[in-house]
Amino acid sequence: MNDKIKELTLKAGFCEVSGCGITSPYIEDSDISDLLEDFAQLIIKECIDKIETHHIPVGNSAAGEMACEWTYSALKEIRGDIKEHFGVK
Repeated sequence: MNDKIKELTLKAGFCEVSGCGITSPYIEDSDISDLLEDFAQLIIKECIDKIETHHIPVGNSAAGEMACEWTYSALKEIRGDIKEHFGVK
């Protein structure tokens, strides 16, 4: 399992990540769905952070700057769509 995924599982409230799965013996089964939702939201937020921090090289031409503006606008729209689709604030 990827180290970032392990980090997010722990951040979501799971207490152990092993080769055979994710466990949390200190919580009730009814709370697992809440932990899974928290985990999913953390993954979505990580993806949104990647979109927000993406850097586009800008050329010195007007066309390059215009393309850059369009791309940033598209990334902003994609970020908003992802947040809305998954209900992430």
